[in-house]
Amino acid sequence: MSMTLPLVHIYCDGACSPNPGLGGWGSILISPAHGNFRKELSGSEPDTTNNRMELTAALMALRALKTPCRVQLFTDSQYVRNAFEEKWLDKWQRTGWKTSSKQPVQNADLWQALVEQARMHEVSWNWVRGHSGHAENERADALAVAARLALAAQLGS
Repeated sequence: MSMTLPLVHIYCDGACSPNPGLGGWGSILISPAHGNFRKELSGSEPDTTNNRMELTAALMALRALKTPCRVQLFTDSQYVRNAFEEKWLDKWQRTGWKTSSKQPVQNADLWQALVEQARMHEVSWNWVRGHSGHAENERADALAVAARLALAAQLGS
């Protein structure tokens, strides 16, 4: 891939309360090439974990891209960022999705889907400190929390 691909900034976050429990995820896609066009996505699951929601936020954002892009993805999840940047995923794939203690990798289904989506793009995985006033991260968090709360209201919990 080349630098001629369009640039997209993605901010994503997950929320779960209790953990495990009701979860929500939120993602924001911003395209500088299109006048900073924004697209906000969110969703929820009734029985999940915070880590699954963090992964889902990144996965759904990448799935929303219609063509290959250069992606600057921002997450407050070290779990998500480090799996790519510290090459945990390379090792997990080589070992048949087993940890160093020979246990199955948690959330392998989402990791595999995320790896597949990421292959279609040039993705830079960036960490941003959560709840530190970063406007887009705060907005992604608000989307995730709102999705979780909407599900809770729908379920009457």
